[in-house]
Amino acid sequence: MSAPNPPRLLVLVGPTGSGKSAYAIQVCRALQGEIISADSRYLYRELNIGTAKPSPEELASAPHHLINVATLDEPWSLGLFQKEAHHLISKINDRQKIPILVGGTGQYIRAILESWEIPAQSAVEELREAVESWGNRIGFEALHSRLAKLDPEAAARIDYRNKRRTIRALEVIFTTGKRFSDLRGKSISPYQTFVLGLAWTREELYQRIDARIDHMLASGLVEEVRALRNAGKAEALKRMGIIGYPEILSHLEGEITLDVAAAQIRRNTRVYVRRQANWFKPSDPGIHWVNAADPAALERMLDLIRDFFYR
Repeated sequence: MSAPNPPRLLVLVGPTGSGKSAYAIQVCRALQGEIISADSRYLYRELNIGTAKPSPEELASAPHHLINVATLDEPWSLGLFQKEAHHLISKINDRQKIPILVGGTGQYIRAILESWEIPAQSAVEELREAVESWGNRIGFEALHSRLAKLDPEAAARIDYRNKRRTIRALEVIFTTGKRFSDLRGKSISPYQTFVLGLAWTREELYQRIDARIDHMLASGLVEEVRALRNAGKAEALKRMGIIGYPEILSHLEGEITLDVAAAQIRRNTRVYVRRQANWFKPSDPGIHWVNAADPAALERMLDLIRDFFYR
């Protein structure tokens, strides 16, 4: 008897602002699939405008998973995401549907594609508090540079604004005496996987990002951040380091004007796009890149998917 085919997994990747959510919905509806979000920002119920989370209408237009499942008070770890994503991939395959893993959070995507063995080191509260206090004293960009000296690979993959992940990496290093990146074991994926990437020229992508930031501001980003600040969530927002929120907090605290905050969001988003390229390289032979600006991009993607899964 021949061995059964491994569970299917379709993955859609690309930089922030590349249109992954919209294309994923179209692909999902065409193939009768189900979407699993691999965007760490979409996990949190409180974060909507500043994350460009799909609208309620978009979420209702196709099955979505791992969106609005957490709060800022109880942030998810990479290990928890990986566990829940694997569970969903299995269940969706059992339903004879195609799971579509969609996102730009490189760690989340690679943790599934490469079956990472996440370090099981439990939190040491006193150490975590000491590292956070150190960061508050020297500044978290400086703290990130300390991480870069100890573990350049981990630092290259963690945005310095993400205080929580920087602290976690240092915590594991200090506890185990090993580099955080060395503890991330890999194994062969259990899935029959096809990875699509959305490609834009850098100029086109920056234009899309600028337009999206303008839309966020016009849609009430300042009001969203103000409400979170009034609810006592300011420190959690700073710790998460999700672009858009710390900058607007600085504006609300009187440190910078709104125009300066908007300029910082644009600049920081561009830096983030370049960092994402470390995870999703145009030269990666495992990613099938499609020109997202092509009017026939959707048809091209569907042809590639059908050829892979149904050949």
